[in-house]
Amino acid sequence: MPLLKFKKKVLKLISKIIPGNGVRIFLLRQCGYDIGKEVYIGEDIVIIDDMKDPVNYLTIGDRVAISPRVTFVIHSRPNWSRIADVVNSKKEPIKIKEDAWIGTGAVLLPGVEIGRGAVVGANSVVTQNVPDYTVVGGVPAHKIKKVPIEKVA
Repeated sequence: MPLLKFKKKVLKLISKIIPGNGVRIFLLRQCGYDIGKEVYIGEDIVIIDDMKDPVNYLTIGDRVAISPRVTFVIHSRPNWSRIADVVNSKKEPIKIKEDAWIGTGAVLLPGVEIGRGAVVGANSVVTQNVPDYTVVGGVPAHKIKKVPIEKVA
């Protein structure tokens, strides 16, 4: 288990700074994340998860665009703080469906699902599921408008 944790930590670190999208996706797949076809993942991606857990908690559908500096919080806990026993630690999967676009600097919290063709605005904090073909933004993210699906080929 310590070797798996070390490997995953190194691969995530390299994928964060490597300049090529294809190499970045290859490295993240080696970490166990489920990444679809024709996906773009920008530089400086951060994935906060339970390094010891071999279960895949991140699923990215086909043709998803993830801008630079996006943070996925799959596992959140207060670590060694004295409040650790009285506050909720949370570990839930994050799923991004096909054709979604995640804007620069967005933060996705545990348990959220981004719908097909949805758009998450830059620097938004997503605390709830985003319906298909919906644009959200803000802190916390809220609905701004619908994506005009009749114009989508």
